[in-house]
Amino acid sequence: MLDWKQQWGGQYALLIKGARRVGKSTLVEQFAKNEYKSHILIDFSNARKELISLFDDISDLDFFFMRLQQQTGVKLHERQSAIVFDEVQECPRARQAIKHLVKDGRYDYIETGSLISIRKNVQGIVIPSEEMQLTLHPLDFEEFLWATGNEVGLDILRTFYEKHIPLGESHRGTMRDLRLYMLVGGMPQAVNAYLKYNNLQMVDKVKREIIELYDSDFMKLDPSGRSSMLFKNIPAQLNSNASRYMIASAIDERRTDAIDLIVSEMRESMVINLAHHCTDPNVGLGMHKSLDAYKMYIADTGLFVTLAFWDKAFTENIIYNQLLSDKLSANLGYVYENLVAQMLRASGNELYYYTFPTEKGNTNYEIDFLLSRGNKIVPIEVKSSGYKTHKSLDAFCDKHSSRISNRILLYTKDYQKDGATICLPIYFTSML
Repeated sequence: MLDWKQQWGGQYALLIKGARRVGKSTLVEQFAKNEYKSHILIDFSNARKELISLFDDISDLDFFFMRLQQQTGVKLHERQSAIVFDEVQECPRARQAIKHLVKDGRYDYIETGSLISIRKNVQGIVIPSEEMQLTLHPLDFEEFLWATGNEVGLDILRTFYEKHIPLGESHRGTMRDLRLYMLVGGMPQAVNAYLKYNNLQMVDKVKREIIELYDSDFMKLDPSGRSSMLFKNIPAQLNSNASRYMIASAIDERRTDAIDLIVSEMRESMVINLAHHCTDPNVGLGMHKSLDAYKMYIADTGLFVTLAFWDKAFTENIIYNQLLSDKLSANLGYVYENLVAQMLRASGNELYYYTFPTEKGNTNYEIDFLLSRGNKIVPIEVKSSGYKTHKSLDAFCDKHSSRISNRILLYTKDYQKDGATICLPIYFTSML
């Protein structure tokens, strides 16, 4: 955001995208307070009609700014003030006005938008090209450590990663922090609840409220309830170990253009992450992306843990108990898979996976994630416990040896090598 202000402020507006309750409004308001002499924040989700009506006619910007200052009681200073359009998708005319406001050049403009896709409310308006976009994810593991008072964060861990050495005694404590992060998640309200109450049941209540909010938004997206059912079925789909999200088993309906649109809108809402099957595992993964085969993950693993046992009381959520005691059973390993998906996305990676038939042809090998690095690819397998068997990784590397740089197993133990396979603790995911 600072880079935008210093290099592009006055030439482009800044649009911060992200899921609901991810902290966009708080972040933008704090930024405006810190970086500008004054600012006006208009929250279009509850703005007065008189304020919204200002955007009906912006032909005379001098008059527009005079009325805006009069209605908000805030004095604007040329090139020293910012105007924030919060939940801008609720007022399409304001977003269209960005083109002319930026061209005027007097002030900086920051927009935020969330769930009910920003693209949903754009009928009949001109989308401004004078707009840079940034994505706000839930707090990542390092930011969670900062929030809990660990100011060193991952700085020391990067040294171990770069030098390819085990953490030794520090590994156990780092994994304990990571498991806590998995349970709390990175939604700011959930993190605040943990810091305030030091009670995971209170955290779970906050997460349930966020999920219910998402559910309400999904019903606005799709009154038939299909998007809500697709979302709530994510844990069961990952637990089934299917090679793709099986739509028919979630909503008793086959893939159609309407379903494709619903899934696309769910992805744009940033509540979920999609991993697409790669038909040819090679550099330029996007060129080999299957639009028909994908896996679906929840963008915040803390919400995933709560959703996995949505119909049970907090005390019956065995993921909490097993993670806290470091005894997560193998059939709950999909929690770590969801976490790795979240960490890779927060690091700016698109998600791809690959399946191919075994020698007998009756089952499939699966590479959980593929990364493109230079002119090579990095296959990743995720395990919740041991490392002794990684048949899929071995078979894949035998088949595509010329394309591979490093072969990575992400798991819960300390760093080590198993032949050509690099076994990394999951907290190194963001450094890959």
